[in-house]
Amino acid sequence: MTKLEELIKKAKEAYYNGDPIMEDDVYDRLEEQLETTSVGTSDGARIPHMFPMYSLQKVYKGEKDPHTVLKQWAEVTPKLDGAAVSLQYINGELSMALTRGDGKKGLDITDKMRELVPTTIYSKQPKQITGEVVAPKEIPNARNYAAGALNLKDVEEFKKRDLTFIAYGIQPSICPTWREDMDMLSSHMKFAVANRGDWDRFPQDGEVWRVNSNFDFDKLGYTSHHPRGAFALKEKQEGIVTKLLDVKWQVGKSGAVSPVAILEPCIIGEATVSRATLHNMAIIEALDLEIGCMVEVIRAGEIIPQIVARAD
Repeated sequence: MTKLEELIKKAKEAYYNGDPIMEDDVYDRLEEQLETTSVGTSDGARIPHMFPMYSLQKVYKGEKDPHTVLKQWAEVTPKLDGAAVSLQYINGELSMALTRGDGKKGLDITDKMRELVPTTIYSKQPKQITGEVVAPKEIPNARNYAAGALNLKDVEEFKKRDLTFIAYGIQPSICPTWREDMDMLSSHMKFAVANRGDWDRFPQDGEVWRVNSNFDFDKLGYTSHHPRGAFALKEKQEGIVTKLLDVKWQVGKSGAVSPVAILEPCIIGEATVSRATLHNMAIIEALDLEIGCMVEVIRAGEIIPQIVARAD
C-alpha cells in the first residue's frame, strides 16, 4: 500500500468516525490523484494538485496605490519569473511533484524535482509546498530554459541544468503567519524561500504583496482565479514600435472570425513577435490602423501580443 493509499484510508476512517482530518475537497482531489496514478500515467496525463494553484491578480503601478488596497498587506517579495511547481509530502516524504498546469492539474515531474528539493521534511501531516523553478537571468530566455527543463525525459540531462527551487507557500499552513511559515521552511526544512536571500540573479516580473496573517488570508478567500489576500504589482509596460504589414482573418474554436495583425518582427521581452490579436473591426477603426502604419505593441500579461496604439 502506498503512502497516498494509506492517507486516503486513514482520512476515510476518520470521516466516518466523525473526526475528519482534511477538508472534503482536498480528500476528493487526493482520491482522484490515486485513481489517476494507480492505472499508470502516460505522457501528458494530468494529475490533480492537493490544493489548487491560483494565479495572482495583477495591479499596475500608477493605476492603484498598493498601500491603500489592503492595510494588512505587509509582506512584499519579488515575483520570480520561472516555472511554478507543487510538491506533495505525505508522512514527511516527497510523494508527488507537479507542474502548475491549469492550476487544478499538472504533469508528474517527481523524478526531476527529487534532484532539486528536500525529499523529506519533518512534518508528518500531508503538506503541499509551492514555489518557482528559476534559472539565472544571464541564461538567454531563462524562463523558457527553466520551464523546458521540467519537460526533459532524461533526468541526467535535467541534473546538468542550472536551476533553483524557491518556495513561496505551504498548505495547510503551519504557523499563524506566512512569514513564520517561510522561516519554518527555511530553517527546519532547508528550502530556499521567497522572503529570504538575494534573488536578483534570477529574472523577476514585479512584486508579490500578501496578507501576512494566515487566518486573514484564508478568511478573504478566493475568486474563481485569484486569492483575494495577495496580488502581483507590476510596472506598466512600454510598447515596442513596429510596422503593420498586413491583416489576416482567422476562425476561432467557437467559429467566430477575428482579425490578426501581421507585424514586422520585433523583440518584446525575450520573445520575437510577428503577430498580434486585433479582436474585431471596431479595434481597427478605433486605433485608425492602416497597412504600412507604425504601431505600438505590448505583450498583455507578458504573454499575448496586442496593439495598443498607432505610433506615426
